[in-house]
Amino acid sequence: MKRLKITNDHGWTPRTLRKQERKIKDASLRVRVTAVRLVMEGYLGKDVAKMVNLCRQSVALYVSRFNEGGLDHLLDRRLPPGRVPFLTEEQQQALRQLVLTTTPVDVGWGISSSWNTRILQSYIQQTYGVFMSREGIRKLLHRLRLSWTRPTYKLVKGNPEHQAAFQKELEFIKKN
Repeated sequence: MKRLKITNDHGWTPRTLRKQERKIKDASLRVRVTAVRLVMEGYLGKDVAKMVNLCRQSVALYVSRFNEGGLDHLLDRRLPPGRVPFLTEEQQQALRQLVLTTTPVDVGWGISSSWNTRILQSYIQQTYGVFMSREGIRKLLHRLRLSWTRPTYKLVKGNPEHQAAFQKELEFIKKN
């Protein structure tokens, strides 16, 4: 097996890396710097992996990242871009406005007075030509900061005096 080598193009020494380790609060990032420092001090990759409780491929990856871009590249934790969403950003915002401002009856989509995932599923399929699962729609609505709420009813013919008396009684019960 080949020995891991550090190209010291960035001016880091084991001593400066040790000082940098002490400043890092995140434990996983500190382990990366420790692994690179130990390789720089002359330990084998498999021995470093045992010392810091990593697999040897991770140690090799950290060393190669350090060689490519120094400490900044080693500590960079950008996540991969992930899967392309079914709906574009504009479509998502249009769907959000639709749910916030209209009912299915207003749009001519059934007789229901509130949106649910089943109605939204058919709406998305008809409007955008995209099939999404109901669970995917639920997660999308959650990412759009929408939550399911029940409509509240207001008794128009209610007696205001009885309601005020009930409110006082309710406050008294809450206190006790």
